[in-house]
Amino acid sequence: MLNITTPHHTRGIPLPWSNAYGLARTLLALGTAGTLAFSSSATLFRPVVTLGEYPLCQGMTAGGAFCLLPRGQFDLLRWTCVAVLLVVASGWRPRITALPHAYISFSVFSGIAIGDGGDQITWILSLLLALVALGDGRRWHWQTPQGRAADDEPVSRATRGWALLGTSAWFVARLQMALLYFQASVAKLPHTEWADGSAMYYWANNSSFGFPEWIRPLTDLVVYSPVGIAALTWLPVALELALAASPVMSQRARWVLLPLGIAFHLGIAVLMGLWSFALAMWAGLFLLLSPIGHSFPFLSTHRSRKKQASSSAPTSPGDDSPASLEPASASPAS
Repeated sequence: MLNITTPHHTRGIPLPWSNAYGLARTLLALGTAGTLAFSSSATLFRPVVTLGEYPLCQGMTAGGAFCLLPRGQFDLLRWTCVAVLLVVASGWRPRITALPHAYISFSVFSGIAIGDGGDQITWILSLLLALVALGDGRRWHWQTPQGRAADDEPVSRATRGWALLGTSAWFVARLQMALLYFQASVAKLPHTEWADGSAMYYWANNSSFGFPEWIRPLTDLVVYSPVGIAALTWLPVALELALAASPVMSQRARWVLLPLGIAFHLGIAVLMGLWSFALAMWAGLFLLLSPIGHSFPFLSTHRSRKKQASSSAPTSPGDDSPASLEPASASPAS
């Protein structure tokens, strides 16, 4: 059983500032940092037939970072982005790093020639999580949020406003992930290969995304078995449908789906080499399946003595400055 820390509320609104959303931010930032660090500028920014040379810098995409500097400085910009993303991944000052993270994600998705679904979902989720992070006054997004004596203790209008914005953004992210899994599963059903259970045979032997040679002795036992290949084809579809339906399931059922979803995308990463995609989807899974405002005890860090002392100090009723506010803590479930 998971050790569950229940989210705290302010007037019925769950406070979203927890390490669950922090973990999602870290995974998204590491995925984009990996793309930029392990791919050369010549690979990321190149001509695409019928489209032109990337970055295209047309319309809204002209605002991306790689459209603001000459091509000769792309390496410098690429490594600068990696450095910023590593700061984001560390969890330092989410309020400060929220918008740079979203902007870099947009710049990568709109600027590179080899973008995939992982880059797109990273851009969408990082934008939504920026709305959560802008109200997060913690020094690190791993920290256990500050506590209050009771749910009805007075809080400032700023806290309630940021909590409502962050909770709404997390809800939209959850809806986005549910729709993504629904589309991924339903879109397969009309195709004969998915209906008859043979689709993964062709993917396993695909020249671009086929299974790597080092694992073939193991995977061939499944791929060349009628029962094995049918299970390898149909089980992912069933899991995607279950993940799409997770918002209407009990929280106990969601906790069961979480390790299954993580294992599913780990398998895609190992077998097809789509690691940045896996990191983006893992981030989405934590947002989809964790309660809003949930904190994982094994990720929590202790508050500093300074913050513990400040949390016991009285707060001025008229203080509405979000910069001075700390989210309330979640008390352990019995």
